[in-house]
Amino acid sequence: MAVVGGGEGEREMHVLAVDDSSVDRAVIARLLRNFKHRVTTVESGVRALEMLGLEPNVNMIITDYWMPEMTGFELLKRIKESKDLKKIPVVIMSSENVPTRITMCMKEGAEDFLLKPVKQSDVSRVCSRMMR
Repeated sequence: MAVVGGGEGEREMHVLAVDDSSVDRAVIARLLRNFKHRVTTVESGVRALEMLGLEPNVNMIITDYWMPEMTGFELLKRIKESKDLKKIPVVIMSSENVPTRITMCMKEGAEDFLLKPVKQSDVSRVCSRMMR
């Protein structure tokens, strides 16, 4: 396997991708892996919290807004209320461009809000900001 990029000073990020859609999980994982990041995918906010309990060494969480059991917004709130997890940047994704929802997520501590379909340029912007 050839490794492209990853030059001096760059570090691999571990990203937790959360989405109830297997297609959207695969898309976001592929986009993140294009930047040589390690990606763990889970299908729900509940599973994300379980995974974070087992492996808290995550550099960023990218989550869908609308999911059964627990929305991405509820996951964001739980992460920001946790003394152990609150420093992990959270990015919310949604196919719905609802300004009040975007504002609510940003006020609650989201690092960014991406509209689906997520593009390579969106991932590049978010990842470069996280690596600073």
